[in-house]
Amino acid sequence: MDHFQYREGVLHAEDVSIPAIAAAVGTPFYCYSAATLTRHYRVFADALEGLDTRVCFSAKANGNLAVLRLLGNLGAGCDVVSGGELKRALAAGIPAEKIVFSGVGKTAEELALALDSGVGQINVESEAELNRLNDIASKVGQTAPIAFRVNPDVDAATHDKISTGRKEDKFGVAWEDAPRLYEVADALSGIDVRGVAVHIGSQITDLAPFETAFTKVAGLVENLRKAGIDIRTVDLGGGLGVPYKRDNTAPPSPAEYGDVVRRTVSNLGCTILFEPGRVIAANAGILVTKVVYVKPGETKEFVIVDAAMNDLVRPAMYDAHHDVLPVTEPNAGSAKKTIDIVGPVCETGDRFTRDATLSPLEEDDLIAFATAGAYGAVMASTYNTRPLVPEVMVNGDSFAIIRKRPAVEDLWALENLPDWMTDEN
Repeated sequence: MDHFQYREGVLHAEDVSIPAIAAAVGTPFYCYSAATLTRHYRVFADALEGLDTRVCFSAKANGNLAVLRLLGNLGAGCDVVSGGELKRALAAGIPAEKIVFSGVGKTAEELALALDSGVGQINVESEAELNRLNDIASKVGQTAPIAFRVNPDVDAATHDKISTGRKEDKFGVAWEDAPRLYEVADALSGIDVRGVAVHIGSQITDLAPFETAFTKVAGLVENLRKAGIDIRTVDLGGGLGVPYKRDNTAPPSPAEYGDVVRRTVSNLGCTILFEPGRVIAANAGILVTKVVYVKPGETKEFVIVDAAMNDLVRPAMYDAHHDVLPVTEPNAGSAKKTIDIVGPVCETGDRFTRDATLSPLEEDDLIAFATAGAYGAVMASTYNTRPLVPEVMVNGDSFAIIRKRPAVEDLWALENLPDWMTDEN
């Protein structure tokens, strides 16, 4: 469920009409529903009721400060994968002890920042990273709280580019190496071994891979404890899929996911960490855009909008589907046309839909791409010297701009001409 609905034929975000926001901020823009973010977080957290858990929202899904602050106020921690995301989470008010630092390529500077900030857990992904972290911690007289992210070689049956738990993927330490690495880590003076972490991918719509991976992790925890290593946390990552199509099909619910967690790891006596992102944020956001031209082609009609692949890259990068919501609701039984919706960027891949069957669109019509609250604004770029678009959050009958649209001149504000190109020369 989300809070983007038609009222008297006009799309609303909660109690605010989308045309009213468009008139105030221009197009394109991202719009998030505070009510949907709140509901999705609570549904996920409630599915784990009775367990000792820490839900750490994945900042890479949506890192806007207002989104992080809202979720933090609900009790969420944060999963970060860079020093920038760590600073962003702290700026949003997330307590350091509720932050998990993941990622396969943390630099020495990032590891030092994590230690200095007092993050709750660092998920180590290689022996080289372990040794570097031990050196850094030892030099400052600290012990780094770690879990190894283990690679269970489980195929999550998701898109190849977002699968992370197969042995050929770059993430985690090899399953066969894990026992040895835990023994090595346990003997290091700068390391406090706390847990086992796993994350097998994103947009997973079948619970079986989760069950396989979590069962393997439970067995590893038991074996490590038999070896005298005190495992206190299990980090199960994120990855639960969301519905990108507004039809009758739906991925497993958080409640069903919670049942898998209970069956596999609840008897370990560990604090269980989760890193949900998409399942909380995706359907809490839309990208609103305006039709610039309707262009007949030899084989199809193109609807050209003012949003582009630099604003929402998922269709170009993953061939991802986003439902198209006309902001003015079409009349029931209105004629349909087969069209491509495309952007102005100079790339053939700048396409949001291919052969979509929709009611006819005209110049200046507003449309919204649904399920854009995760991996939308955070993946945007300024390709073709296009400024990043605003982000707006709606709360009941009010809205606020939570990231303003920069001036185009801001895009080169950090650039400089070398001395030999200046007018004086």
